[in-house]
Amino acid sequence: MLYLIAEYLGFPGLLNLVRYISFRAGAATATALAIGLLLGPWFINWLRVRQGKGQPIRADGPQSHLAKRGTPTMGGLLILVSMTIACLLWMDLRSPYVWACLLVTGGFGAIGFLDDYDKVKKAHHAGIPGKVRLALEFLIAGFATWLMVRVSGTNLYLPFVQGPVMDIGWFYVVFGAFVIVAFGNAVNLTDGLDGLATMPVVIAALAFTLIVYLCGDARFAPYLGIPHVPGVGDVTVLLLAIVGACLAFLWFNAPPAAVFMGDTGSLALGGALGAVAVAAHHEFVLALIGGLFVVEAMSVIVQVAVYKRTGRRVFLMAPIHHHFEHKGWSEPTVVIRFWIIAFVLALAGLSTLKLR
Repeated sequence: MLYLIAEYLGFPGLLNLVRYISFRAGAATATALAIGLLLGPWFINWLRVRQGKGQPIRADGPQSHLAKRGTPTMGGLLILVSMTIACLLWMDLRSPYVWACLLVTGGFGAIGFLDDYDKVKKAHHAGIPGKVRLALEFLIAGFATWLMVRVSGTNLYLPFVQGPVMDIGWFYVVFGAFVIVAFGNAVNLTDGLDGLATMPVVIAALAFTLIVYLCGDARFAPYLGIPHVPGVGDVTVLLLAIVGACLAFLWFNAPPAAVFMGDTGSLALGGALGAVAVAAHHEFVLALIGGLFVVEAMSVIVQVAVYKRTGRRVFLMAPIHHHFEHKGWSEPTVVIRFWIIAFVLALAGLSTLKLR
């Protein structure tokens, strides 16, 4: 919004700074962080009053989690509000990529909200039916992908390979929707410990901030051999707004958590990262940068598949972070070590920018 106002006025004086993506992205971080920190205490008290018993805790989970009963959920709303206000304030409102990513973020957040609401209302951890949830996610992700590829094209790119591998046509809509839905649910599965999902999301968002900025630059993209997507650079405003909002949320989610993110936040954040990867044509790099989320999701898939076939469990409990809790690791130990893994994977993903 401020960009269009400054452009209309001819970028006079200090408003000339708004012309630069780097300034607007940094301002979005500060704005989202400030909004989150200011609204946080009031918002958490409001959730506590409205929810009463808070998020249901699984009886078959780690026994240390039973102490968390009564903690309110749906804290992802704080992230979404902070991020959306900051993004709308500092983004170029003409960017189709940012609008598509916001559609996924808000749409997935709404689905997560309905799931959280159902859990709190029924005092059960099941939520809305999985098939209904997946159908809604694919509809939103498919439409958002269509909005982006009609501008950016349908070429498929691979890490370590310079230039497009092939043009997959409108099958890209299906492919992009799968990436967005898969990553949204992967982050959702990771959100089981205080701060476990939040910081890896921040790390992945920071890594993609660099990738998206370079993809949108007509000088750097050809030099690095990565896809040049004109106009995608403004997605950095969204990514750094997510960083600011997540850091504000982490202030209140730090152990012992005063609020849980819930599906409202985790599903929205995962979907946002998936949408950003589709916008920049870096879907396979997302699997590396967000490798922690991929491993968490795969641990659940393997656990369920093997158990149905043999009746045996590969892990003591899935997702895999619970496996390590059952092995005797404390919650802070699991969280910090997983943060380190997320950081290393992000660096590995960024290395693909030059190794082509």
